[in-house]
Amino acid sequence: MPAHHKVWFITGAARGIGAGIVRAALDAGDFVVATARNPDAIPLPRPGEADRLLSLALDVTRPDTVEAAVAAAIERFGVIDVLVNNAGYGLFGAFEELSPEAIRTQFDTNLFGALCVTRAVLPHMRERRSGYILSIASTVGVAGADMASIYAATKFAMVGWSESMSLELARFGIRATAVIAGGFRTDFLDPGSAVHAVSTIPDYAEVGAANRARRDAASHRQDGDPDALGRALVVLAALDEPPARFPAGSFAVGALERAAKEMGRSASDWRALAETTDFGASEPLVAASRHGRNDSGASDIAQEAGKAGQPLPD
Repeated sequence: MPAHHKVWFITGAARGIGAGIVRAALDAGDFVVATARNPDAIPLPRPGEADRLLSLALDVTRPDTVEAAVAAAIERFGVIDVLVNNAGYGLFGAFEELSPEAIRTQFDTNLFGALCVTRAVLPHMRERRSGYILSIASTVGVAGADMASIYAATKFAMVGWSESMSLELARFGIRATAVIAGGFRTDFLDPGSAVHAVSTIPDYAEVGAANRARRDAASHRQDGDPDALGRALVVLAALDEPPARFPAGSFAVGALERAAKEMGRSASDWRALAETTDFGASEPLVAASRHGRNDSGASDIAQEAGKAGQPLPD
């Protein structure tokens, strides 16, 4: 077992945020199991790091590769201290224009893939009564975004799963954090990474084209630095009590603040009608008013992203 240093197991480690986390962990002197569908694409170690880096093939949608990679990691390093669920991609377009197959594939990768990897690692962590699970989510996992309903759905699910799981696992000394990522300067929005719906419904044609143009223009111009995110996660991994949610980037900080404000406003605006649904409450006499609010509180965050020239977060 490596002494005084952690062993990281990272999915989607060939590029972008995953590669940034690999680099930060190695720089910290830790040991890293870097996984990707094509392990040859994982960056090579620097001189003196080869014995601390194990690159493995892993496809999060194939449980056999997950089990094999976890077994190889434990055989090589003896433990897995930190699991990073990073593998995923963006699916964009109007819900009506996305095929059931495309939707299912998005969930299989972004959500069920993370569940599969975590399920394989958890028995080992639970036996040791120690471990830390970081799941890379997004600001669209706390507030929806136009033309990204399915991508947002996978990230909302990831945030809820991670936060609830953190309560389940705390009794075993295992912590979990959902990383609410803003936009990071990676190839996340590139044609080879992001998937866009084929326009088939005229009503969505204009807004769909505008959204895609905005994302294309913002690609590789995002504010977030994936290497800096990696260093921040190394800091979190050293804490005895890391947060259940971590906003990654200044945009993410603002997004969480706006989401919290919107939820509070919803509770306040609709309190009178909401409380009539309890047993014994008075029946509502007059429908409540929205007082001129946006139809969707989530649009506040989406509008803010547009003002800042930011793309949809990772």
